[in-house]
Amino acid sequence: MNAQFKRGIIELCVLSELAQEDMYGYQIINEISLHLDVNENTIYPILRRLTKEGYFQTYLQESSGGPPRKYYKMTEQGFNFYLKLRDEWDRFIGGVYDILNKGGKKNEEILRRFKKRTEK
Repeated sequence: MNAQFKRGIIELCVLSELAQEDMYGYQIINEISLHLDVNENTIYPILRRLTKEGYFQTYLQESSGGPPRKYYKMTEQGFNFYLKLRDEWDRFIGGVYDILNKGGKKNEEILRRFKKRTEK
């Protein structure tokens, strides 16, 4: 995936995961990694910053195979921030799709229109 695309959306993905349930850092990385190529160097700074800004709280929970895990829990302030970003993303991506789909939704259709236009 294009790094420019990814950079702008990872924070929203982290917020979206924590809007669903409390999670520990490695779990968040694994969930997002199912869809996007991310690593701890990307996720942990976001978690630290959003916690510092009051969007998450943390707590420790015992784990069955090792030391206690640090869980992140979304605060009400964090949930409101998530909804705001989600709304902004929906408007943004809707506008992008409006522009991209002017020539059609399928590559074959876009190619056909382009060839027709350039054959003149």
